[in-house]
Amino acid sequence: MKLVLASNNAGKLAELQAMFAPLGVQLVRQSELGVGEAEEPFRTFVENALAKARFAARATGLPALADDAGLCVDAFDGLPGVDTAYYATQFGYEKGDANNVRALLEQMTGVTQRRAALVSTLVAVRTPEDPEPLIAVGRAVGEITREPVGEHGFGFDPVMFIPELGQTFAQLPPEVKNARSHRGQAARAMLVLMRERWL
Repeated sequence: MKLVLASNNAGKLAELQAMFAPLGVQLVRQSELGVGEAEEPFRTFVENALAKARFAARATGLPALADDAGLCVDAFDGLPGVDTAYYATQFGYEKGDANNVRALLEQMTGVTQRRAALVSTLVAVRTPEDPEPLIAVGRAVGEITREPVGEHGFGFDPVMFIPELGQTFAQLPPEVKNARSHRGQAARAMLVLMRERWL
């Protein structure tokens, strides 16, 4: 089965391809099919993921999978949330992972409550008008470190410390991270839903 991935993020594509391969699902990044980015006007992950999936399905005629994910920091009432990708721009930095990490650490200077969750919401649709989208959510809870640690992963992985593992996501080999990450949890739940309802 061929699915269009409603994202141009190479890191997401690599992680999700590895997880979906055992099901015989081939993910194709929307940019490879000439599809641009969808609008993400909503304040929740699920609404944005659904909008992206419908947009990609409409543009390609293929079933689509979209992920909307972000960092939810307890001390900031769950923010940056859906604005995670653009977090650094609020503080005068250019958009990008390294600047997001830098801005977060600056904003958390002196903050003792460092609990946060990385959240991934995956939505899959068979067609743009699919009345029953598949929705899977994964959450990885940890603490924000005081400086980046580790070389793997992307996004906030270098500052997301997972207490039970004693390491940040960026310190873990990809297969260990995928087993525990928010996206890994959501992908496994989505695979179950696809097997039950689509295959």
